[in-house]
Order: sequence, then C-alpha cells, then structure tokens
Amino acid sequence: MKVQELFDLTNRVALITGGGRGLGQQIAEVFAEMGCHLALCSRKKENCNNIAERLAHEYGVKAVGYALDVTCENQVEEVVNQIHEDFGKIDILVNNSGATWGAPVEEMSLEAWNKVMNVNVTGTFLVSKAVGKHMIERKYGKIINIASAAGLTVRPPEITNTIGYTTSKAAVIHFTKDLAIKWARHNIYVNAIAPGMFRTKMTKGTLDQKEQAVLETIPLKKIGDENMLKGAAIYLAARASDFVTGTVLSVDGGSTL
Repeated sequence: MKVQELFDLTNRVALITGGGRGLGQQIAEVFAEMGCHLALCSRKKENCNNIAERLAHEYGVKAVGYALDVTCENQVEEVVNQIHEDFGKIDILVNNSGATWGAPVEEMSLEAWNKVMNVNVTGTFLVSKAVGKHMIERKYGKIINIASAAGLTVRPPEITNTIGYTTSKAAVIHFTKDLAIKWARHNIYVNAIAPGMFRTKMTKGTLDQKEQAVLETIPLKKIGDENMLKGAAIYLAARASDFVTGTVLSVDGGSTL
C-alpha cells in the first residue's frame, strides 16, 4: 500500500464534537482535505454550519452542522442516530468538546467543577457510547479523544489554576485506555491526543497574561499553531494507525517530558 493511501480518508464519515472552532475546526479542515465527510456538532450550531458550508465548498465533501449538548443523553442519542441516518455510517469519532474554569481550588464552586466534569468526561462517555453502538454493528471505528497535556502533568498555580480541567483530562486519558481494551474485539480503535498549549479561544486569557511563563515550561519554546495538531489527527483517523490503540499521543512541544 502506498503511503498516500495509508492517510487517505476518502468517503469516510467523521463526527467531530466542538467542530465549530478551535482544535475541532482544525481537525475538520484537515479531514475534509483528505476526503472525509463531516458531521460537526456544537451547542452553537451556527458556528458548525459556517465551517461545514465552507469545507463542503472548498473540498467537495458532504459536511453538515448539528446542535448538540454532549451532556444531555437523550439529545446525544437523537443527534448520533440522525447523523447515522444522514450519512449512512460513522467511521470516525473525535470527542473534542471541552470546558475549563480557572479558579484557586479553595475558591472553586461545585457548579464550576461539575460543569467541567460533565462536558469533558461525561460528554466523552455519552457520545462514545452512542456512536460505539453503530461501530460495534459494523465491526469498525476510530475514536479519537482530545485529552490534554494538562492531564499528564501538574503545574504551580502561577502557570495554571484549573484543577477541574486537569483532573477531567486525566480521566479522559484513563477512559481512552479502558475503552480501547473493551472494544478492541469489535475492531474499534480508541486513542487520545494530548495537546499542549495551542492558541485558541479557550487559552487566550492564559496566554494574554502568562505567555512568557508558559513558554518556560515548553522545551521547544513555542505555542502550538493551527497546523500542529493536524498530522496527529490524520494519523489516528487513518489506516496508518491500524496497529495502534489505547495510546496517548502528546503534541505539546515537550511540555510533559
């Protein structure tokens, strides 16, 4: 098989949560470029619609936006079933929807903690469960959970003060490994990407205040740009990774070393 074929996603179908902006949008763009059809989901459907319309026009793929709250089980099941009906299958799932909350531990409210856990952990579980039912029937699937370098290491509060977020991403990493061994018998691959510090709407506040301090924790001394996650996402979605499951691929400039 030629190398290009190993990374080709022509006529695959990917469901990407949080696909309307940030890292989800970057992954959607590279998937479309490789020929993948897209179901982009977010609470803000308009964002997904805009990205879907642009990518469909630019790359000639089918791309549709859907409104989805990943913490609502009934809505997750309805939307996943609708996507399956609209596209006929779901080959790839990217669990990218995420939330964070910055506060000292002693001041963080239970409401804030629960919000982060519900989106990052429960949402990943609910969407994986719903999509997994279809993948099990077809005996094939690639699931990519977007974890975080923050789930692999710890930092003093002067760098990050988001214990709910870091804890949730550590949970996503363990969920990835456990689900991989549970569903390997169904030919479903489950892996995670652990991005380091990228320039997104979620990280803007931290970088505006502490960019130099953050750079000191990154051996490569740079912040991730709009292209640096794309290779990892393609690898884990394509046939190139057909002997890889339960792994966590850090894309972090060396910050977790």
